[in-house]
Parts: sequence; structure tokens; C-alpha cells
Amino acid sequence: MFTRAIARKPASNFDAGLTTVSLGRPQFDRVLQQHNAYCQALLECGLQLLLIDADERFPDSTFVEDTAVLTPHGAIFTRPGADTRAGEVAAIQSAVLEHFPTPLSIDAPGTVDGGDICEAETHFFIGLSHRTNEQGARQLAAHLAALGYTSSVIDVRSMTTILHLKSGISYIGDNTLVVMAEMAEDSQFRKFNRIRVSSEESYSANCVRVNDRVLVAAGFPKLTAGLRARGFNPLVLDMSEFQKMDGGLSCLSLRF
Repeated sequence: MFTRAIARKPASNFDAGLTTVSLGRPQFDRVLQQHNAYCQALLECGLQLLLIDADERFPDSTFVEDTAVLTPHGAIFTRPGADTRAGEVAAIQSAVLEHFPTPLSIDAPGTVDGGDICEAETHFFIGLSHRTNEQGARQLAAHLAALGYTSSVIDVRSMTTILHLKSGISYIGDNTLVVMAEMAEDSQFRKFNRIRVSSEESYSANCVRVNDRVLVAAGFPKLTAGLRARGFNPLVLDMSEFQKMDGGLSCLSLRF
């Protein structure tokens, strides 16, 4: 059960951030509307929300998940793989330190984006991507081991359809993974129940279990129906403007 979350308001220059897709320019009024709805959803799920002011220095900084890995046993500050995001960790530190006074951290030359880290109970899948490198993955695995967790690496560098590991996989509790079809047969997932996401709905594989609800992106009826059929309780949110900037539901908060 989560009790708290940290989120950051989108900056007015949000559309100047990094993206690998060509879905058009995000409309800032809709960005704010969708972010407000997301924050309300976290409150509806019973979380206390710390909403940090926007940071114009970093257009991508609303994607706070990339800056830290928060676990019940401790926090790890990451080191984002894109040079333009290097200052985002320092900008979020005070909010995290309030609850995690002795965090660990990823050091150069290692890089880690939180979007590459999928927590499945006491095991963490670490995505090796164009944002999370081998040195960073090794450091993170060692930190997780020190906190009492196991981990394994999944290399997604050859995949052109996703930026981060969690763009294609989410753990939603009850030994269940939501996973895009392209990744569903990975041997590391065999012990899990798997909800396969078809290629036309692959964006929706990034969903978030928050207590009794599963946050899921709007516009993907097959996954939403599949969640309900398996006894989950989806809460559907419009994410169209964040999708334009490679962002997903998990990216917008740090939950603990």
C-alpha cells in the first residue's frame, strides 16, 4: 500500500523536452488539465501528495520518476542518461530527503533513468537502455542488494518501440505483469501471470497499481477490459499530451 506521492507541475516549456515520437506538439492547456486529473487520481487512491512547483530549467522535470528509486527499505537517487536532465536529481532531493534521510546514489560514469526500473515485490527488473547504461545497472543492482532486494537485467537497447523498460512492462500486484506482446515471452517473466498488450495498444502497457486501483491510459479498451476481467479496478486517465513527449503514467510521480 502506498501512502504518499511526489509530483512536479509541468513547466510552460514542456514542449521543449526530449521525445523520440512524432505525435505533434503538446498543447499546454491540455497538459495542465491532464496533470491535474492525474494528481486528483492519486488523491482518490488515498495518497498524500506533495506537488512541487514547475522548474523551467528542465522541460522534462515533470517526469519525476526518472530521478529516484524509492523502496520500503530506502531510496536511491539516479543519474539520468540524457545530459539535459542532469540537474533534475538535485532539484528533487529535498522532497525525497524529507522521507529518506540516508539515500544511496548512482555515480558517473553510470546512468540510470527511473523509467527503466520495474519493481515486482522484492525483485527489480533493470532495463538496460539508451538512458540506463551497464555501469549504472551494476551500481543499482548492488544498491538494491544492500537494501535486501534481488534484481535482474533486461536489455531493451535493440527495441525501437520503447524508450524505457517500463514503457513496455508494468507490475500491478497479485503476481501479474502487464506486458507488451513484443516482450511477453521473455524467460524472466515465466513465473508471472501475464496480461499481454497487443501492438496497437502497446502504449497502455505503462500502467500503475496504486492501492486498490490500476491507473491506465485512456483510449485502450482491450487492456481496460482485460484488467476488469481479471478482477482489477482500472482508473482511466487521458495521457495524450504526455504520450507526445515519451511520457507514461508511471513517469509522473514517485510513489511510496
